[in-house]
Amino acid sequence: MDTEGIQLPPINRNWLARAKRRYNATFLGGEYDRIPVDPMMLSHSTVSCGYTIADFYAHPILAVKCLAYAQEVYDLLPVTKYYFAHPWLPELGIELRPMELTAPVPVNTVVTDPEDADRIEIPDTDEIMKGYSFTRLTKAMDYTKANMPDMFVPLAYCPEPVGSGAELCGLEQFFMWTETERDLAKKLVDIYIDTAITGASCIAKRYGMALINTGAVLENSDTMSREAIKDISPPALNKLVKGCLMKGAGPQIFYHFCGNHKDDYDLFAGRIVFTPFTIMQIGYWERESFPAHVMRETFGNVCAIMPSVDTKLFVMPDQQAIYDVARSQIEGGIDTKYGMILGTTCEVPPFSYPANIHTLVKAAEDFGSYRPKEAQQ
Repeated sequence: MDTEGIQLPPINRNWLARAKRRYNATFLGGEYDRIPVDPMMLSHSTVSCGYTIADFYAHPILAVKCLAYAQEVYDLLPVTKYYFAHPWLPELGIELRPMELTAPVPVNTVVTDPEDADRIEIPDTDEIMKGYSFTRLTKAMDYTKANMPDMFVPLAYCPEPVGSGAELCGLEQFFMWTETERDLAKKLVDIYIDTAITGASCIAKRYGMALINTGAVLENSDTMSREAIKDISPPALNKLVKGCLMKGAGPQIFYHFCGNHKDDYDLFAGRIVFTPFTIMQIGYWERESFPAHVMRETFGNVCAIMPSVDTKLFVMPDQQAIYDVARSQIEGGIDTKYGMILGTTCEVPPFSYPANIHTLVKAAEDFGSYRPKEAQQ
């Protein structure tokens, strides 16, 4: 299939202008028609255009074409943001296997005993720029910059440092080492962080300022103790983001905290980097969407917040449930100091019903419309 030759209708310029004003108002202020909506869309974009989940990950140029078109169709963000699971790990020896219905998955480990960690060599800039991750990410970004420049945002994708470091030895081994050999677990995380910082610096050198995308997923209230999370996760995120900023990435940061963070979310306030262009997203409070009012009270004084609706609702024929949760989240966060974006708890499922995504947008239209400051008081 000649995916690079596939053409989709051009993006509507009037829509793009409205969407950009709406998104920019989150950080720069000013009037907007409603809050932005970001269901963290990846392979749903190719599925919605008639292709497959696997096509999204195998064909970066097709992916960004479909992403851009889907963003307009659903009236979402005016940007494309192509990425895939586990960037920068192939450069450390991890093999990624393509899958039919998911993102590529690791199929090996490179650390089985403590001595293996000492033998890992951190790839340098030249190795990163020739490697699997950089060439795939830049293929998508180069195409977007050349053909859809108004929807181009450079992305320094450095996913959760703890979970990524854990892939070097395997999750079960890593969890054991967090209790028995914590310094070794931290060493694996640092290996990933050093590699990801180099990757982010290469992205920044190629495109200039780049949005840093990272977070906490593996370490959450269901998988690790509060004490272990405090000792491992905030220092890792802080080191990663500071390193990326020092190498020219940022200043925009997107923190994605997937999973249940009911008992650990407060550990990150004041312990990780926040810039004026930061977005904080947290998935769950036990089995429910993380409450917007808690996010506003904890992080709303330093950054924009992204309250979310549970992704499992998007594969169910129950639009009212999505509408009700979205309304509650909007009303709990709409008056936050640095603005809010309405999202989903994780990537929107590839086979989500289009009506469900529209319902998320409709809730933003109905309850997240612009209100002058004097009307809020």
